[in-house]
Amino acid sequence: MSLDVPAALLERASSGEVTDAEFVACVRDSLPYAWQVISEVAAGLADGADFADHATPPPSETERGQLLRALASDAIRGGLERHFGMKLAFQNCHRVAAFRPAAVDSAAYRDFISPTGQLLNQTPELRDC
Repeated sequence: MSLDVPAALLERASSGEVTDAEFVACVRDSLPYAWQVISEVAAGLADGADFADHATPPPSETERGQLLRALASDAIRGGLERHFGMKLAFQNCHRVAAFRPAAVDSAAYRDFISPTGQLLNQTPELRDC
């Protein structure tokens, strides 16, 4: 299961009354490691940079799973992008980048999401991540 959804929120979701803020709070509470990583890359944009990234492998499979669940879900990723006002990009089990929306057409963004960028970010110890 990706998220720990409180009963009251699940009830509201079944009637279609969930706000983005409620959804993002559920993500934050359910996936604390992923929230920490995404918060860090968002903070990296605070100084005016167009790009910030996180490339430290997670401390355990539990944290790795949280990050993968957060970034593999369109709804979760989209909620995080709207909440933080950025575009997320993901290369492997731990390399996450944040880009300002205006930088999505930048060389840095295109390089990060390119097949070459993906290949250059591989190491044997990350093969099974």
